[in-house]
Amino acid sequence: MHPRNLFLLGIVLFFLTSCGVHYRSTIFNTNPTSISYEDKQNWAVYAGKTSDGKFVSKFSDTLQADVFFVYPTLLTDKKDTRWNAPVQDSIICDGVQKWIIPFQASAWANAARLFVPYFRQNHYRAFFEPYLSQGGQEAKALAYEDVKAAFEYYLNHENKGRPIILAGHSQGAIHLKKIIQEFFDGTQLQQQLVAAYLAGTRVSKDEFKHVKPLDSPEQTGGFVSWNSYKMGKLPKYADWYKGAVTTNPVTWDSTTTSEFSDHKGLLYYNQQLIPTCLTVEVTDGLLWVSLPKVPKRFWVSFVKDYHRFDVSFFWQDIRENATLRVKEFLNHNVVRVLPEPKPL
Repeated sequence: MHPRNLFLLGIVLFFLTSCGVHYRSTIFNTNPTSISYEDKQNWAVYAGKTSDGKFVSKFSDTLQADVFFVYPTLLTDKKDTRWNAPVQDSIICDGVQKWIIPFQASAWANAARLFVPYFRQNHYRAFFEPYLSQGGQEAKALAYEDVKAAFEYYLNHENKGRPIILAGHSQGAIHLKKIIQEFFDGTQLQQQLVAAYLAGTRVSKDEFKHVKPLDSPEQTGGFVSWNSYKMGKLPKYADWYKGAVTTNPVTWDSTTTSEFSDHKGLLYYNQQLIPTCLTVEVTDGLLWVSLPKVPKRFWVSFVKDYHRFDVSFFWQDIRENATLRVKEFLNHNVVRVLPEPKPL
């Protein structure tokens, strides 16, 4: 799918989800086998390389940290009765390679060696009733088990003591919250955490016992999170967002607003980087974003929910901030990378 069409898909999804869409569904009934993450075909990006062998960043071989990225929900067709997408679903994989890697995951690729697993993500309908109690819970659990298995494979075969960034959007960020709870929160591994970027989901201040929100651009060991919406507008379910941690992804500090001059850059659908084109305002649980000053922005003016653009609107801001946090982490921590095992 052409990137422009994927941007337009965001508009279509906004109107659909605003009009009480009914989904076709089935009873969750499956006995899935586990996914082998030793098979590199089950990774969209592994150690900085895509499945076709291309480096996402030319610096991949020299980077001292890693980023484990989990992508958002692409299984959204209201006529699709599947609860989970097969790990090698051609449409999902194509969307990840053509849209997610260049417009989302790549924002971290210059700061850390990139790992992006394919996983059996749950359908969008699994997040809300009546579908949540009709199989949605099981579908979400299956998706998380894949993410967990991929992360465990990464830890056992690739990490070797390297600093870790966790990054995810929407469904990806939801799964990463559980990864933090199971693997990082109050454990030895937390000492390797550079930062967790949990965009497009609700995260409370007390979501974790020991991993706390970050409130300065160079701080490490905690998390940042935001949910983007059009300046001055509120979603239908605004109460759901109240109390959520809302990081300013332009200044990365406690400042609740930004100036156009502060904005480092939006990555547009044609891969044009456009700086100083928006401002933000932090409100209760939401990040209000001004209408971006981009070419042909007429179609954007109809969109209120900027969820699809949580990362791409701040692509260069994330890129520079991730690099800064890794630099600060390395400056203040002794990193002991374990040697490669000797061959038998």
